[in-house]
Amino acid sequence: MIGVVDVGGGERGVYGAGILDWCMENGIDFDCCVGVSAGAANMSSYLAGQIGRNFAFYTTYSFRPQYMGAGLAVRTGEYTDLDYIYGSLSVAEGENPLDYPAMVASGKQFIIVTTDAHSALPVYFSMDDMAQDDYAPIKASSALPLVNKPYPVHGRPCFDGGLSDPIPVHKAFDAGCEKVVVILTRPRDYYRDPKKDVPVARLLMTKWPRIAEALMNRAGLYNLQLDLAKKYEREGRVLIVAPDDIGDMATLTKDREAIEGLYAKGYGDARAIKDFLER
Repeated sequence: MIGVVDVGGGERGVYGAGILDWCMENGIDFDCCVGVSAGAANMSSYLAGQIGRNFAFYTTYSFRPQYMGAGLAVRTGEYTDLDYIYGSLSVAEGENPLDYPAMVASGKQFIIVTTDAHSALPVYFSMDDMAQDDYAPIKASSALPLVNKPYPVHGRPCFDGGLSDPIPVHKAFDAGCEKVVVILTRPRDYYRDPKKDVPVARLLMTKWPRIAEALMNRAGLYNLQLDLAKKYEREGRVLIVAPDDIGDMATLTKDREAIEGLYAKGYGDARAIKDFLER
């Protein structure tokens, strides 16, 4: 069984979109798809076989004021509108609907990583937790603290999966995979600096103390999981696909040229996957 893990990363997730488009065009078939944050959205289009769908979200829709921006934050208290992205745009009657029947018919395993808002422990959802026009787990996986309120799934409020399981390669192996492709959206030798998370963690401490604590520990967890993925790579069980450089791209960057360039990098770097799977 072959698995793929897409760690997401907001607008940097377009790198994974490029990789998965190349995979669809070249018949690369993953049995188990694990998505975190924007990576979960990328995976849904891959499972549905919709080449180019993710690209439109990064390069066109993300520039709309209904999608994200300061004006939206003033009006709603959230910088991105998850119901617009994975609701209005993605439902059957939406502008760019997710082909949910095709996603289900793929017969593949879909694991969506989220974080419980109260315990800060990882919560994993599957295709069974969604329905036509109800993509709550994908929304929850992308709910960044301060950027968004926690999103409820079956009444359980959840935040972004990257807080509790940022590089869930173990989840793919636990599902029975023998080989796993890990898509990173930062260079493979990038290690997180815990100091960068401190200001946001302090703002969250009163209302979401466990989430604040998870944010304080996120760098250490990411770095540990990255080292684990590299260990598996040395053993021939994992292929890490990561951009050599992302320039000034950040989680919420609105720079069309940079976004398109990162997509092109992903599309080009995906060629390594074919060789890895044929070994």
